[in-house]
Amino acid sequence: MGIALLSVSLRVAGVGYSALLLYRVRDLRFGFLTLMLTLMAVRQALTLTVASPGIEELPGLIVSGLAVLTVYYLSQYVHQEQRTKDRLTAKNDQLRGFRKAIRHAGHGIFITDTDGTIEYANPAVETLTGYDRDEVVGRNPRIWKSDEHDEAFYESMWETIRDGEVWEGEIVNERKNGEQCWVDMTIAPITDEDGAIERFVAVDTDVTERKERQQRIEHQNELLQRLNTTNRILRDVNQALVQAESRGEIERAVCAEFADAGPYSLAWVGTRNMVNDSLRASRHAGVDDDAIGAIVDAHNDSDAEDVLREAIRTETPQVVQSIDDESSAEWLSALANRGYRSVAAVPLVYDGTVYGGLEVASTEPRAFEAIDTSVLVDLGQTIAYAINATESKQALLADSVVELEFQLSGSGGLETLARALAADATLKRLTRSPDGHLVAYAALTGCPRTDVEAAVEDVPAVADAAFVCDHDGGSLFRLDLTDDSVESTFLDHGGVVTGQTVEDGSGRLTVEFPQRTDVRSLVESVTAAHDGISLLARREHERSARTDQEIRSQLESELTDRQLEALRTAYLGGFFEWPRENTGEDIAELMGVSQTTFLQHLRTAQRKTFGLLLDEEATQSTAAN
Repeated sequence: MGIALLSVSLRVAGVGYSALLLYRVRDLRFGFLTLMLTLMAVRQALTLTVASPGIEELPGLIVSGLAVLTVYYLSQYVHQEQRTKDRLTAKNDQLRGFRKAIRHAGHGIFITDTDGTIEYANPAVETLTGYDRDEVVGRNPRIWKSDEHDEAFYESMWETIRDGEVWEGEIVNERKNGEQCWVDMTIAPITDEDGAIERFVAVDTDVTERKERQQRIEHQNELLQRLNTTNRILRDVNQALVQAESRGEIERAVCAEFADAGPYSLAWVGTRNMVNDSLRASRHAGVDDDAIGAIVDAHNDSDAEDVLREAIRTETPQVVQSIDDESSAEWLSALANRGYRSVAAVPLVYDGTVYGGLEVASTEPRAFEAIDTSVLVDLGQTIAYAINATESKQALLADSVVELEFQLSGSGGLETLARALAADATLKRLTRSPDGHLVAYAALTGCPRTDVEAAVEDVPAVADAAFVCDHDGGSLFRLDLTDDSVESTFLDHGGVVTGQTVEDGSGRLTVEFPQRTDVRSLVESVTAAHDGISLLARREHERSARTDQEIRSQLESELTDRQLEALRTAYLGGFFEWPRENTGEDIAELMGVSQTTFLQHLRTAQRKTFGLLLDEEATQSTAAN
């Protein structure tokens, strides 16, 4: 009886336990067990007899125990199953969140197999590469490979990730439309539980704007550095120009300054032959004579016009910022073969006269990018002005000169004024005033002096006229000439005007230049600037130079004994000092003459002395006076 009761109790307990689990987990399997155990408990209760010894109920007890154990183990299984479901749900939620994050990430993310074939690409890849996602899946990332990296770069990348390491770096890719973009890329291997690589994941960030901004800053710093270098060169050039005493020294100094300063390594000054249009290197630095000879020959043999000849012809700086090895022009090939990657040519022009050109080359591309064209223009004008100044000085001091005689017809300041007055004129002296404008002292005959000042208003080349004194039956006038006058043009070109006359409406002007002057270029420049002027004659001669002794002898021959005595006594007696050491009366007493007689002798001696120095037949002129 006890066994039967125990069996029934187990079945009832199983029913309760199963019903409780059914209520908690809502699993129908517990409903089935609850129903089954209920039926088993009812059946056993109905068949239970008091008289039974209970041995026959032992199998029922075992069944009841097994049923309860079934409920227990099923509950454990269900709990484990629920925990597994919860974990899977959490993983799925995490995976969905991860996929959503990848889908909406601002970075391009793609996954490849071990061979590099793309298996997945997020939408950002479309923005990054220009390809649709469907276009890239199943293909290799080589589709956006650019030519900015060599094969060794990509081999190193693949070697890193295949070794299980993460590769990070910046790479230049090419979009579908051909544009290049900078990408900050990270590639990591995806491994299984055993550590074997299954896939690769790449995360790409478009850093094009940042790189371009960085490159702009670097480029600006480079330009600033080059600009500072150029400014230093220009300062050194200006200092060298001040110290130079000849055209050769000027050209040599300029070439040396450029060739010795990075990023420039070649500089040469070339002059253009007006007859056959060929170039000749007068000075060079940075290469030997054979190399510059080959470069100049290439310039002359080239079918395409080179920068130096074009600069001289147009009087405008010319620049080639990038020279490649495949340049078709011979002159460019000659430079490229020697490693030069950029070149600039500067015309040496001052006041309409071209003194050749300066060509500077660099082994770096775009070496002249930081230099404004106006700076090159100023450089050329500064060098040309220095050449002009030295040649003007040489024209005054040189023994061998070229004398040019011109016919004037309405072009000279003095000649135009004389023609307007129907007068004859002779230039006595041409000089510069302290404020820099040109002053001519000229004798006019055959016209009332009162008409001169009125006539000036109709002569553009003469700014003003002032009567000085009567002179040899005419009048001596001081004429202020403008920069537009032909006389000013000759002085600006380094000439010395030695004479100018106007007789019967016909004007003649003679001017001297150093022997090395390019007369043809000079005449072309002057005739282009002034109408009514033509070259009559060209003569070469030696300029006679008088010694101090010759000047003293001529002075003594022109002065009387009394005049010379008055001049010497006044000088030695301190008459010309300030304040005077002796008055005119004191000097006269020393000479034993009256003060009036002394002053008469002194004035005559002064006039003759000044006339000997200032009133020579050959009118000396220079822009420096």
